[in-house]
Amino acid sequence: MEWFWWILIFFWLGGFAKLAEMGRAALKTRHERKLERIEAQGSKQLALEESQKPPEAICGCGHHLAKHDKQGKCHELVEVATAWDADHKPVKFEREQCHCQQYVGPQPLSQVYAEDLTDL
Repeated sequence: MEWFWWILIFFWLGGFAKLAEMGRAALKTRHERKLERIEAQGSKQLALEESQKPPEAICGCGHHLAKHDKQGKCHELVEVATAWDADHKPVKFEREQCHCQQYVGPQPLSQVYAEDLTDL
């Protein structure tokens, strides 16, 4: 019967609340770590999918290779600021041709590796 008094004293002193709090903290930590693992697995899958995509033919001006002619000059129209307010923020824009001088993006593989095999 002596153990009964020890258990009763343990409950009176709040020992059960301390055990419950430790259990809750352990479960919370376990849950957070599981969520981190799930998130890491998802980001790993996204990285693998991104690595399988071919590079996009985007120039430094932000336009696609299709917007550039054979010499590399860009034919896309862009908005250029023509008037500013007192805080030096643009308030008026006009459309002009892109000032990009030459396409600098990745070359499609057909242009890099598929050279003509015979002279015409």
